[in-house]
Amino acid sequence: MSRIGFIGLGNMGAPMAANLVKGGHVVTGFDIVEDNVARASESGVTRAADVSAVVADAEVIVTMLPAGEHVRRVIGEAIPAAAKGTLFIDSSTIDVESARAMHSQAEDAGMLALDAPVSGGVGGAEAATLTFMCGGTEQAFAAGEPVISKMGGRIIHCGEGGAGQVAKACNNMALAIAMIGTAEAMTMGQRLGLSAQTLYDVISTSSGGSWALTHHCPVPGPVPGSA
Repeated sequence: MSRIGFIGLGNMGAPMAANLVKGGHVVTGFDIVEDNVARASESGVTRAADVSAVVADAEVIVTMLPAGEHVRRVIGEAIPAAAKGTLFIDSSTIDVESARAMHSQAEDAGMLALDAPVSGGVGGAEAATLTFMCGGTEQAFAAGEPVISKMGGRIIHCGEGGAGQVAKACNNMALAIAMIGTAEAMTMGQRLGLSAQTLYDVISTSSGGSWALTHHCPVPGPVPGSA
């Protein structure tokens, strides 16, 4: 059991924190949106008044924030309040430069750090089946893996600090390309007289199939996740 501070309890963070509680950890959380904190508290997350209060007694800090600027600000506030050896796990999807800056700050302060963005969306966060792409030292990864395993189904050590964000950017680029191609194919087929369902039935079982098609088909109808 670890004492975990969780900062950023939005659509992804709240279920991730809840799964840490289910995993037997003591979780203290903070978010600037009161409704998010209230929702997380219903899952057993203890409320904290601010970032410093989250960090004060934590062995591990998890952040899930909107952008690099928020991660930089929170880490800058959290590190002075944390004990040496504290592990910081940032699961936000941010720029590589900000991720590497986090690692530098943590290292200079005698902390451990992982940039660990995720894939799997809200559904994966709720089901604890997220894929975590981790960047950091072997020591940090070894320390973080038992905690991350309560939130995800697949955990990959991608390399040194920032490598997790590199992997996430590449994954998102591949998804975007697949989605653009799928949208173009579906549009062309419909304009030439085929129904969206017919196209889906063909492509989903053929060489043009992809996760973009079967999970977020960009036309209404074929799958529950359709636009």
